Amino acid sequence: MKKLIIFLFIFTFLWCDDIHCHNVLDPVDYVNPLVGTLSTHTFSNGNTYPAIAMPWGMNFWTPQTGEMGNGWTYNYANTVIRGFKQTHQPSPWINDYGQFSIMPVVGSDKIDQNSRTSWISHKTEIVKPYYYGVYLADHDIYAELAPTERAAVMNFTFPKSDESYVIVDAFDNGSYVQISSDKRRITGYTTKNSGGVPDNFKNYFVVEFDRPFEGFDVIDDNRIVAGASEISSNHAMARVKFNTQRGDKIVLKVASSFISPEQAVVNLREVGDSGLDEIEAAGRDRWNDVLGKIEIEGGTEEQYRTFYSCLYRSTLFPRKFYEITDSGKTMHYSPYNGKIEDGYMYTDTGFWDTFRCLFPFLNVMYPSVNKEIQEALANTYKESSFLPEWASPGHRDCMVGNNSASVVADAIIKGITNDEDIEALYEAMLNGTRNRHPKVKSTGRWGHEQYNTLGYVPYDVNIPENAARTLEYAYNDWCILQVAKQLNRPADEVAELEKRSKNYANLFDKEHNLMVGRNEDGSFQRPFSAYKWGGAFTEGNSWHYTWSVFHDPQGLVDLMGGSAGFNKMLDSVFVVPPIYDDSYYGSRIHEITEMQVANMGNYAHGNQPAQHMIYLYNYSGEPWKAQYWTREVMDKLYSAQPDGYCGDEDNGQTSAWYVFSSLGFYPVCPGSDQYIIGSPLFFRATLELENGKKVVITAENNTPTNRYINSAKLNGKPHSKNYITYSDLMNGANIEFSMDDKPNKKRGIGDNDKPYSMSLESF
Repeated sequence: MKKLIIFLFIFTFLWCDDIHCHNVLDPVDYVNPLVGTLSTHTFSNGNTYPAIAMPWGMNFWTPQTGEMGNGWTYNYANTVIRGFKQTHQPSPWINDYGQFSIMPVVGSDKIDQNSRTSWISHKTEIVKPYYYGVYLADHDIYAELAPTERAAVMNFTFPKSDESYVIVDAFDNGSYVQISSDKRRITGYTTKNSGGVPDNFKNYFVVEFDRPFEGFDVIDDNRIVAGASEISSNHAMARVKFNTQRGDKIVLKVASSFISPEQAVVNLREVGDSGLDEIEAAGRDRWNDVLGKIEIEGGTEEQYRTFYSCLYRSTLFPRKFYEITDSGKTMHYSPYNGKIEDGYMYTDTGFWDTFRCLFPFLNVMYPSVNKEIQEALANTYKESSFLPEWASPGHRDCMVGNNSASVVADAIIKGITNDEDIEALYEAMLNGTRNRHPKVKSTGRWGHEQYNTLGYVPYDVNIPENAARTLEYAYNDWCILQVAKQLNRPADEVAELEKRSKNYANLFDKEHNLMVGRNEDGSFQRPFSAYKWGGAFTEGNSWHYTWSVFHDPQGLVDLMGGSAGFNKMLDSVFVVPPIYDDSYYGSRIHEITEMQVANMGNYAHGNQPAQHMIYLYNYSGEPWKAQYWTREVMDKLYSAQPDGYCGDEDNGQTSAWYVFSSLGFYPVCPGSDQYIIGSPLFFRATLELENGKKVVITAENNTPTNRYINSAKLNGKPHSKNYITYSDLMNGANIEFSMDDKPNKKRGIGDNDKPYSMSLESF
């Protein structure tokens, strides 16, 4: 009998035929929102928190283990919870804004964030994208929450006590609370933020309870204010009291708005009369709808969990920053000018990370979402005179490059963008090539004067990370060029963009066969070490950044003397030891450590500049090496565990790499129409496109050792090319791979098999 029970238990999760395993759970059941949460300031396994949210939702909720203001809001290794926080945090490095927390407690002395903490165990934690539940041991309370896009329902099941409380903490740095006992309601606002907001920024919230209060207090900086029902101070809190019998359930409905207190009440209608169970069920359906657009077959349960956990992370950011008014109008508070404006707004993403494959992924699987995002980018330009490079919620000074050009151009070229927004977005891209934001150095182009005259940002003019900027600006110019040609812009404008697209070559130092910082007088940086992180580069070294010629790998092949020299240098990345020079930073940064422990030489998958590198073998006549290394990375550097990433997850980019790569292709050059082939992880994947078409990818004889493509067919015809196109996918496709444990060194090696490179294009 025991054996039968065990068999039936396993069968409910997975069933297998002779060769392949088949998933039988709903997609959302494979998701582990705790992936990446076992991280610290000095070592990142993702630097994530469990986001209990709707896809691209305006408000996320998360259990808070860190202190107020700590960017590491949740750490899997921590054993206490301080509250359940509404969060808008995109990463611990950017931190949060508009946050507040709610915490049920037992005891009149449990007020501040330390005294009210409770021990928890992961054994009692239930963590789903649409639901969170945990037992708060110190208070003998079971806490649950389920979100909508802008609201949530919470259930707190109390013990017998005449000192049962719920605390609403509006956090410090300026906040307000008001208790209306006749309405069983707490309202207020928080202004806490880490930057990127106008002076009038507020997140207004409303919390409604299902029963009358036995008592209440407002609290000013942890001091109870006798007889008051409202308080505006540096740090305002409210608490309401209940007399409870064991098993009594206090139900809260909570919503917030960046527009007004009245709009927060409107947003509360998202939950309406529904209880937590109904909101949970609706959230589950919503996640299954989004995740279920891709069905995978023929993997292990761990691979399914990793895939859908990565897909979940790929559909969180950028988040909605718009609201629907009582009359049904789409409005947003502008984090750029502080006004209430019409139309869409999205935020909380850094394009330095996400241009690489997160946005290209949206264009394939969720183009309707990116259509809204592109309209939001047009609004950002109208409201701030710049496109964002890092937004949270407004412009933030973080990272380098002008990669909004990639995000905008890829959507225009693929027909995603509204026609009425294209001219404004083209103007916005051009504006970014000629200007830098007056307050935010990373918005626009720092060093555009030198770049536009010399053809590079010099190493010796006090503009940090100059080589990284030059390489990314050259690619960004190529992206703008694609739109310029589509719009039939003037010939001199097109010619200038074409010329600047080739500026990457100005940094190639033949002495080292690598990209090297270059001084204003034309000389190269000396002394030079390929192992030096920072300086001329961003969170990486020359081994990582030399390959950042997304739009012209053939040009880089030519600079290195041909395919043999190129492949030798690319091979060397994985062969050289993981040594480093951290003198620019003064100590090792966490990205260095994550490179070292991966045991892949100087390949640093945990940071974004290197993530496309593996696929470049497709441009140099050795595609089987791309097949080998993509599997190595998927198999060794990802899992569905709390330490499941090999560096910062970064708003879906590192997750989208896994999703794309496991399907068998990757967008090396957003702005082109090509996806470069790697090694599919599953026996079958079915993509349900928004246009009603299907893409079916099969990999015959696919096993952990059979990682090499012996042959391929596209729609029944032999396919030797090392890429597939966007139109191939959008028209619906059957892609068939036949896998082997030995590389086929005769497939994909012809000149016609190479993917796009600018150097091969005739103008």
